[in-house]
Amino acid sequence: MAPLYLALVHYPVLNRKGEVIASAVTNLDLHDLARCACGYDLPGCFIVTPLKDQQALVGRLLNHWCEGVGREMLPERAEALRRLRLVESVDEAVGQVTAECGSAPVVWASSARGGLGVLSYSSARSHLMNEERPCVLLLGTGWGLVPSLIESAHAVLEPIRGVNGYNHFSVRCAAAIILDRLLSMPICGEIV
Repeated sequence: MAPLYLALVHYPVLNRKGEVIASAVTNLDLHDLARCACGYDLPGCFIVTPLKDQQALVGRLLNHWCEGVGREMLPERAEALRRLRLVESVDEAVGQVTAECGSAPVVWASSARGGLGVLSYSSARSHLMNEERPCVLLLGTGWGLVPSLIESAHAVLEPIRGVNGYNHFSVRCAAAIILDRLLSMPICGEIV
């Protein structure tokens, strides 16, 4: 089975006007993505931001929950948050996965916008179950990944669609839905 890593990208992403920005790291995103990574036994979840103040914020949070008082209060939270890795760029995350796994990863982008040439969840799941090459799934904050990141990915996962066409999910919700579609265990013999 191929290892799957998440990368929560805070730069470069878009704002609502379509401008390239660096978005703020949020405490809630870090906790929830760490829990998803732990629940699906991912080897790591990269927090991508080049901003020094945001890196310091992540460092303080991880120190509190993994080394400080938080670890004593909620050791299971420390277990989840230890999966977070702070990097300055997507390239740095890809480099770490390459060094750790011995081969360059397949990079998948997520986007609510969709488009041509999207990778179905069943094809992505098949890769994870039948291949050894690691994968990195890019999740964009703000209003999504910049076009250059999407275009440089090996594939773009199909967008999440609700029952009424609405698909503006938070990155936390999107991550949970995507991970469940890719890695869920069979229920009564079937993948649901």
